[in-house]
Amino acid sequence: MLIGIVLILTWLILLLRYPAKALPLSMAAVAGLGLVAAWVLWQERAEERRFARLEIQLRLDDRCPADRPLAISVRNGADAVLRDFAWQLQAFRPGDAINLAQPSYDHPRYLGPTELQPGAQWQDCLALPPIRQGYRAQSLEFRAANLRGTFVD
Repeated sequence: MLIGIVLILTWLILLLRYPAKALPLSMAAVAGLGLVAAWVLWQERAEERRFARLEIQLRLDDRCPADRPLAISVRNGADAVLRDFAWQLQAFRPGDAINLAQPSYDHPRYLGPTELQPGAQWQDCLALPPIRQGYRAQSLEFRAANLRGTFVD
């Protein structure tokens, strides 16, 4: 933080002392930073649009093993390959917005396929997240949250 303050003070002194030289360089630096910020925002929005095109369905399924009763189906509707897909599970009562999965420091992260092609579908059975006391998994709906992964063109 001290280095940042020193840099800003130095820049201000140079700007006041030599405005004819420092002002054009400052404007070029600001324009460059603006371009970099615009490019980063554009990339983030593209990634958000691709994550929005993922179709994730979670449901309790009798065909899954007893220790992993939650069936997941992920379809990649994006136009790029999804790699290293990970997420966290949340549990809600139907129509409610309170997450009933117990928060903890070591909240489990679920991992998907290492690579999911555009238009491809992946299915698996998952273990339930820890649910708050007094709620049954059969009465809850589950959602994937905190999606992580990379899309590769």
